[in-house]
Amino acid sequence: MSTLSPDRLPHAPDARDHMPLHGIDHLELYVGNAAQAAHVLTHTYGFTEVAYAGLETGLRDRTSHVLVQGRIRLVLTGTLVAGSDVAAHHRAHGDGVKVIALGVPDAAAAYREATARGARGLLAPYDLYDEHGTVRLAEIAAYGDTAHRFVERGGYDGPYLPGFAEVAHAGDPSQPRLLAGIDHVVANVELGAMDRWVRFYEDVFGMRELVHFSDEAISTEYSALMSKVVTSGDGRVKFPINEPAVSSRRSQIDEYLEFYGGPGVQHIAVSSIDIVATVTELAARGVRFLRTPDSYYAGLSDRVGEIDESIDDLRRLGILVDRDDEGYLLQVFTKPLGDRPTLFFEIIERHGARGFGEGNFKALFEAIEREQALRGNL
Repeated sequence: MSTLSPDRLPHAPDARDHMPLHGIDHLELYVGNAAQAAHVLTHTYGFTEVAYAGLETGLRDRTSHVLVQGRIRLVLTGTLVAGSDVAAHHRAHGDGVKVIALGVPDAAAAYREATARGARGLLAPYDLYDEHGTVRLAEIAAYGDTAHRFVERGGYDGPYLPGFAEVAHAGDPSQPRLLAGIDHVVANVELGAMDRWVRFYEDVFGMRELVHFSDEAISTEYSALMSKVVTSGDGRVKFPINEPAVSSRRSQIDEYLEFYGGPGVQHIAVSSIDIVATVTELAARGVRFLRTPDSYYAGLSDRVGEIDESIDDLRRLGILVDRDDEGYLLQVFTKPLGDRPTLFFEIIERHGARGFGEGNFKALFEAIEREQALRGNL
C-alpha cells in the first residue's frame, strides 16, 4: 500500500458475513453527574430523555438517563457510590464513552465469533426481560477501557432495556430536530497501536480498511497524526482510528491521551440534514465551536466547486467544506464537552461524499492547535 494519503483500498467482500451489524444501537457515557449531563444535552443539543434507571428502579450503585434524537441513542451513566466501576472509570478518564453498543441479529453468535477470533470477552451472553419482551446482551473489550456491547433486541418494544422506566415527555412539535444519526465514532490510541486495532476490527468484525491518512496528510508546522478508517461491509458502522506521529510539539492525540489517561473515543460525529440551521441553533443555545479564520473561505468556491449553501453562512458559522469524487460534505467541530480536553462532537452533513474532510485537515488541526496553545498543551 502506498504511503501517499489518502489511500483508498480495494476490497473483495467475504462470501459470508460472520459478524452482521444493524448499526450503532447506543453509546453509553460514564459521566461525573448524569442528571446534569442529561440536562445539558436535552436543553442545548435537542435530545429527549426517554428512559431512566436509578434508585427508583432498584439500582443501588449507578443511575442512567437515556436520551434520543433521530437515530441517535445516548446513555449517560453516573455513579451513586464511591466504590463502583463507574466511579473508577470516571476517576481515571473523566467524562467519556465507555460502551459502543452494536445492534446484532444474534448476540450469542456475535460473542462466540468475536471471542473465537481473538476478542477478550467481558460479559458472556445474558438476557434481560420485562413486560415489553426480552433483550440479549454480551460484551467484549476494545481499546483502552472501552467496550463493545452486542445488543439483540428484535423482540423488544420498550423504551430502551428491561429495568429502565419510561420517562413521560410531551414533545414540542415546534422544536427543530437538530441531529439525525451517528455518522462515525473516532478512537485515539497510543503510538504504534493503530495497525493492531485495525487488524482487530478486520479479524473480529470482518470490517475492511476504507482509507489511510499518513502523517504527511494530517500535519501542521508543529504536530502530526496518522489515521486509518475501518468500516462494515454495508458502511453503516465506521470507526476512524488515530495515533500520534513524531513531531516537534504535542499533537491533539498526545493531549487527549494525557488527559483521558489512555486510549478512548475522541469524538462522536453526528449527522445533520441542514447543518447551517443546526449550527445556528446550537450556537444560540450556547454550544461553542472551533473557529476557522476568514482566510479559509477565500477562494473556497474555486476549491470545492458549486455547493447549495451560502459561503457567507459557512464563514459566519465556521463550517468547513470538502469534496471527493462522489460529492461534498460540510463539517464543524465543537470544543470539548467537559473540563478535560477530550471528548467532543463533530456535526456533519453529506451530499454524496463518503470521505472524512481530508481537504480540511490542515485548517482543522491549526484551529485545534490554537486551542491547545491557550491551554498550554501545544
